[in-house]
Amino acid sequence: MVTAPLPVRTVPSADETPSRRPAPLPSLTGLRFFAAVLVFFFHSSFFEPLTNPFADRGQAEGFQWLFSKAGWMGVSFFFVLSGFVLTWSSRRDDTVIGFWRRRLLKIFPNHVVMWALAMLLFAGAATPLTAWLPNLFLLHSWFPQHDIYISVNAPSWSLCSELLFYLLFPFLIGPVRRIRTERLWAWAGAAVIGMTALETAVDLLVPDQPRTPEGFPISSAQFWLGYNFPPGRLFEFVLGMLLARLVLAGRFPRIPVTAAVALAVAGYALALNVPFLYGFTVATIVPVAVLVCAVAMADIDGRRTLLSGRAMRWLGEVSFGFYMAQYVVLYYGRIHVLHNRTYGVLGGVLELLALLLVTLALGWLLMVCVERPVMRRWARPRDRTPRTAAGPVGGLVAQSSD
Repeated sequence: MVTAPLPVRTVPSADETPSRRPAPLPSLTGLRFFAAVLVFFFHSSFFEPLTNPFADRGQAEGFQWLFSKAGWMGVSFFFVLSGFVLTWSSRRDDTVIGFWRRRLLKIFPNHVVMWALAMLLFAGAATPLTAWLPNLFLLHSWFPQHDIYISVNAPSWSLCSELLFYLLFPFLIGPVRRIRTERLWAWAGAAVIGMTALETAVDLLVPDQPRTPEGFPISSAQFWLGYNFPPGRLFEFVLGMLLARLVLAGRFPRIPVTAAVALAVAGYALALNVPFLYGFTVATIVPVAVLVCAVAMADIDGRRTLLSGRAMRWLGEVSFGFYMAQYVVLYYGRIHVLHNRTYGVLGGVLELLALLLVTLALGWLLMVCVERPVMRRWARPRDRTPRTAAGPVGGLVAQSSD
């Protein structure tokens, strides 16, 4: 059931009260872990490379089909969440340089550690300089060659898009703030139309041959333009920014979290049945947007959710390290440690659980040994005085969990 819009006065807006921190969003933090787990199961269902653990062909194909869109939906969630959280926690007294420093320190240390581990364990012997060097500097998704944009630690491609988001955020937040409140829904709709138009253009105008090495029913060029190319993912990030403004302005309807989860399940079912390209973002973007806003509003209202408990918050905090570690654990563990063994249902499930726990442990190590020490040492604001060179940019983040 949808009730009246959230009153503005209940939302501590960074726009209206720049000296106050915005409301914390613990349930959104917890939800991050489920998105990361979706990506984990997506990568664990592959036949090439053989990360799928099930021996029976029907069971293996069923597992692959069930999670064939999970990675797409999980990444789309992270991109929308990124725009939402950065806008939600933005502050007018931040500077461009300070913001960029914190965001680079957030993503690069974990990336570099997992890049080095992947190179040491398996990628170094097979990855040429033309692939691993752009990967190291998070530029590889700008290249249309499949062996470049999917190289070394495969999930790092998404950080190329995040890096673009962070570089552009100081210049996007001002125009987004200046959108009149009554026009926010129209702009959000335009963002959804934009990503739909992109997928349609890729479907109709880009040749569908040669096919991707993973066996997807599209070409490598379609996969790159429709999924990996960073500018194309700006629609989700900007949509997240607009959603944050809608919630802050009290213009998003109050929707129960359970209803939002049901809508997300329905969106996923739709993604399983639409033409392949439209399963990347278009089929699930509205459910993802509703879920992010519904969970955020539950936190604003002070409603306890299963996502806001201490354990789920911890899992959400570990989720970035988990996300960065999962492909290395799956690829190296399945191929080089377990030697592509396959199992029955029980054995396959137990193997997946074991690999998930190893990934979680490695993600925790990244958080406590890399991410947190780096952020404590170098990410704290040094000088809050606006400077001409650095800019005061009209609202950036002092600290963000995204």
